[in-house]
Amino acid sequence: MAVEGAQAVRRALTILHCFRDNGPALGASDLGRRLDLPTSTAHRLARTLVASGFLEQDPATSRFRLGPSVVELGQLSFHQRGLHRAVPELTQLARVTSTTVDLALRGGNEVLILVGDSVRREAGVGLRRPLHSTALGKVLLAWSPDPDLAGLGPLPALTDRTIVDPSELKSELDLVREQGYAVNDGESAAGVRTLAVPILDHAGNARYALALRATPELITTRCLDWYLTQARTCAKALEILLLPPEERPAF
Repeated sequence: MAVEGAQAVRRALTILHCFRDNGPALGASDLGRRLDLPTSTAHRLARTLVASGFLEQDPATSRFRLGPSVVELGQLSFHQRGLHRAVPELTQLARVTSTTVDLALRGGNEVLILVGDSVRREAGVGLRRPLHSTALGKVLLAWSPDPDLAGLGPLPALTDRTIVDPSELKSELDLVREQGYAVNDGESAAGVRTLAVPILDHAGNARYALALRATPELITTRCLDWYLTQARTCAKALEILLLPPEERPAF
């Protein structure tokens, strides 16, 4: 019985994950196809989530979308983490550097951007990006308490510069850790350069990563140290704003 209950919970959570891409409302048959479940099973699980407020169903189309309980928990988590306090710091950094500024944490095998310019352009939803091809992801991997790269699975190429070999990625992460920052130079999208630094806790783990993104013409090699100084100054402020005193690194 416990095993069946755990399976039902996993399936319900997987149904919620079907809505992560901010796409249109989904019908029971859509959910069934995505999860490889019978439509009747998908419908029954979705209706259970409707009853608890995690989904809501359009009476005209019978299609499902995320419900108010998800919004409530998302807002609570956002404020409990203190992420609202990061907004003025990120806004100031973006103004000073004329770059796109984002704050992210690790969400499984992806980077989850929670605050910053990218989120505002997507109407307030978080953005998921690959770990291996982003400066944010490199930082989160390089200062991870569990840097097992095997768990990432295949490393897809987004451009001809994307690192797709695990041994090469490990060497890159060693360099990132040694120099204290990561650079993504056209590995996610051509003509884009991103600089990222960690926001560390007292154990030396990256709880968050902070990134500046622009073109190579703006973030030039000659100006890299200046941008790095701005990013690190903001990261130090965010360590105080986002981490409780007992979890902050010693200065």
